[in-house]
Amino acid sequence: MWFIVIGAMIIGVTLGVLGSGGSILTVPVLTYLLGHNSKAAIAESLAIVGAISIVAVFPYARSRQVDWRSVVFFGVPGMIGTYLGAWLAGYLSGGVQLTLFAVVMLAAAWMMIRRPKQPEERGRQKRQALWKIGGEGLAVGILTGLVGVGGGFLIVPALVLLGGLPLRTAIGTSLAVIALKSFSGFYKYLDVLETAGASIEWWTVAAFIFVGVIGSITGKLIAARINQRALQQAFAVFLLVMGFFVLGKEVPGLLTNPEHQTTQATSHAEVFHNLVMKGD
Repeated sequence: MWFIVIGAMIIGVTLGVLGSGGSILTVPVLTYLLGHNSKAAIAESLAIVGAISIVAVFPYARSRQVDWRSVVFFGVPGMIGTYLGAWLAGYLSGGVQLTLFAVVMLAAAWMMIRRPKQPEERGRQKRQALWKIGGEGLAVGILTGLVGVGGGFLIVPALVLLGGLPLRTAIGTSLAVIALKSFSGFYKYLDVLETAGASIEWWTVAAFIFVGVIGSITGKLIAARINQRALQQAFAVFLLVMGFFVLGKEVPGLLTNPEHQTTQATSHAEVFHNLVMKGD
């Protein structure tokens, strides 16, 4: 139970502060600590992060730090892309999805380390063509559907560089976009899980959402009081560690026995889960 509380709180705070990073933490917690089927974990991640993002966006909207024009032109193509990505996920094994997920974690870490800070005092930059914004939304949406990440680490810089938004407005807008994309992908994953014979643990989803919402509110309150660049870099180091951990767990199984990789990973997680529960 403590894994749920601590994990959900970290996920919520991360979303509230950075506008990204929540789903990158959710999938490993659900898969490796709680023993959930990998496809179910991705679907649950979409529901959890989508719900937390809805709540987290309200303080930004109240402060007029959400650009609704960008929500439409980035979010609608993102919803379509997420639906397509979830459809494609039905043709991939859980092990392949988790391996792709690890690669995304490493890419996110690299972007967070290398990306220069975009100070708000530089003001609004020139907006790019709508097709560029929509194309980026579609691409990020497909990634969301495939591996269950909200894509905030891609959305925020895209909104700054393509949408011409100040950083904090980009963070608030990112939360709205993540919510739209997450629920689009979750809707499609209900069909994917039925085909795969997997199911969602709704009580776990509800617990994550409840604690995560509290974390997101806390994250918004502390966002203006901390150095976001330093926090991004620290989070990037954590993503590097987690990315290599997931690769170490998934790649050997894919190379030796791709057909049974998902089952093997899940059984290991279930053993760990049972040991933890006995300890409680």
